[in-house]
Amino acid sequence: MFDWDDLRIFIAAARTGSLTAAAQRLGVDAATVGRRVSRLESALKSTLLARSPSGLQLTAAGAQLLAIALDAEAAMEAAAQVTRPDVIAGTVRISAAEGFGSAILAPALPGLAAARPGLRVELAASAGFLSPGRREVDMAITLSAPDQARLIVEPLTPYQLALYAAPAYLARRPPPTDVAELRDLDIVGYVDDLIYAPELRYLDEVLPGLTPRLASSSIRAQREIVAGGGGVGVLPCFMAQGLTRVLADEVLLERRFWLATHRDVHDTARMRAVRTWLKALCAEAADRLSPYPSDRR
Repeated sequence: MFDWDDLRIFIAAARTGSLTAAAQRLGVDAATVGRRVSRLESALKSTLLARSPSGLQLTAAGAQLLAIALDAEAAMEAAAQVTRPDVIAGTVRISAAEGFGSAILAPALPGLAAARPGLRVELAASAGFLSPGRREVDMAITLSAPDQARLIVEPLTPYQLALYAAPAYLARRPPPTDVAELRDLDIVGYVDDLIYAPELRYLDEVLPGLTPRLASSSIRAQREIVAGGGGVGVLPCFMAQGLTRVLADEVLLERRFWLATHRDVHDTARMRAVRTWLKALCAEAADRLSPYPSDRR
């Protein structure tokens, strides 16, 4: 028989993909995490985590155990809620789009931490999303509504995108007067085969066949390329401070962020608190997220 506490440590290592990250999350050292995972593997007579250059990878046996362990973890959390239903404490890991996570969520997290001292928040803000369905995160803010039975999905906030360029670039290259003239300008956008969601195919929506001269998989990098005078690009309006809007009467794109949580943890006190905070934050930032009238561009 194995130690149930070893299972808790295994879950942390599997979720983070790193002994060091798991140790930081658990408040122990990396050697302890490695030792406890090894002890669990010995007790189960199976390799659960394989080391690779990119971090820890679940083996087939490890993936099976993780699915069972997550159900056990959810059951234990539910049991705790019976005796402490209103305690707002514990860790909430959020996956969010890179731009929204860095520009909207990250600056507001200190306020959440001050208001909820028992909470620990981990923000994964990057190109691509981690999945609450696979319990990689507790909560995901996505560009489209996930279609998974184990998730509870709700709309979070609309937001707008527009064409922007740096003032210095427009001083060198006269601003276009219609979308067809964009073909004569330097375009900044995504690397086509690294686009991870159809909602990010902005350029074809602006002008079919428009191809970037300078491209990145990162929207933050694209913003810096545009700000550095690299050309014209589609950016979320909430990331466009200091830039000049181009073709303001012709181009305004609209998207929506969705909030997804796993059913097993959706109604815990900590998740309710973070959802309430997120919705209030989006309401406060509404003028940054959607600054232009939709019917008059």
